Amino acid sequence: MAENKHSSLDKLGIWIIGATILGALSGLILGKDAQMFAPLGNLFMQLIKMVVVPLVLFSLIGGAASLGKSSNAGKIGLVTFGYYGITTAAAVALGLAASEIFQPGRGIEMSALSEAAVQVDHIEESTHIPGFWETITGFVPTNPFQALVDGNILQIIVFALFMGFAATYLEEHKRNFVLDFFNYLTELFIKIMTGIMYVAPIGVFCLMADATGTFGYAVLTKILYLILLYVIVLAIVTYGMIGGSVALFSHCTNYKQFFKSMWKVQIFAFSTASSIATLPLNMNTVNTELGVSKETTSFTLPLGATINMNGNAAYYAMAATFIAQMYGMELSFPQYIAIIITSTLGAVGQAGVPGPTLLVVAVLVSAGIPIDALPILFGVDRIFDMLRTAVNITGDAACATIVDRFRTPSKRTEDSAEKTAALNH
Repeated sequence: MAENKHSSLDKLGIWIIGATILGALSGLILGKDAQMFAPLGNLFMQLIKMVVVPLVLFSLIGGAASLGKSSNAGKIGLVTFGYYGITTAAAVALGLAASEIFQPGRGIEMSALSEAAVQVDHIEESTHIPGFWETITGFVPTNPFQALVDGNILQIIVFALFMGFAATYLEEHKRNFVLDFFNYLTELFIKIMTGIMYVAPIGVFCLMADATGTFGYAVLTKILYLILLYVIVLAIVTYGMIGGSVALFSHCTNYKQFFKSMWKVQIFAFSTASSIATLPLNMNTVNTELGVSKETTSFTLPLGATINMNGNAAYYAMAATFIAQMYGMELSFPQYIAIIITSTLGAVGQAGVPGPTLLVVAVLVSAGIPIDALPILFGVDRIFDMLRTAVNITGDAACATIVDRFRTPSKRTEDSAEKTAALNH
């Protein structure tokens, strides 16, 4: 059953890619007449909007409740969470900077559409926040239920984190009940989202045909430009930030040996687009080739496969700014803050499995950016997914090599002696 499900999801990815190509060709051939596909595309987007708010709420409550129980990991836990959090935020900032410097979404006058223009004007008015502290205060909902009704993603995130972490202080049987309850609800909405994605080829075809029929070759060239820019950003994250952290802070390995050992893991992650599927190979490589203890490996890598998503976070930021630029929007400081926070926290909540990254919807909504153009990226999401997964698992391994230095010195010496003896033998 599991194999059949995995096979069907793989076929779905192929269908989405095919639908993107057919939609683009149809739009180029039909021109303005391709707008007849817009209603079905809009219906697909409405289905996604229906699920995203409760999915974000329930998944973050369950995730925060689970992470809260890791506090007994002490110094190693703090370093692990700190490393993942800092590198993820840095990846978001780098993605934002690259997008603002090179402007991959400029040149497509989507605001020329009357409906889009009205939406953009409305968003600019509604998201104008005059001061820094008013922005920060605005993250905290005065009425959480109103935040849910309004779809205020940032306020929902804050509320969910408070609920999740507060649940860790309940008695064990109560905490387990809360955790199970919200995890089950998360599973339920993932099932709904999975069902919606089975009609994604139709929705993507319609939206792609409408987009290319309206804007022609400009959309396609801009998407290729975004992919190229994303590859450059990920290269800097991988070989600059992640590799640099290994060179500076790891006691297990050096920069050259780290990437020499990791290349096969990166290729496997690239081909499967799944951090979870890559986990066994990554754990074996980090333990046997990079000299990280089994204790550290078993803690940092499974955790990283769940919450360390540097590549995802950079993608969220770049996709958000890309679409904002397509609509001719000038993002304000509060909107940048919203993108950074939601991208970082959204990456933490992203499961380490392949599939269209729908959490970018939450990033767009939090910053007041129209989500109608997002499906044009769905067809190439597999490319983005493969690229970001290779980066994510590299960050997991780097964290393990750095965290391992915080074990007791005697234990490190003992493990090192055993490894040396095994190699000599």
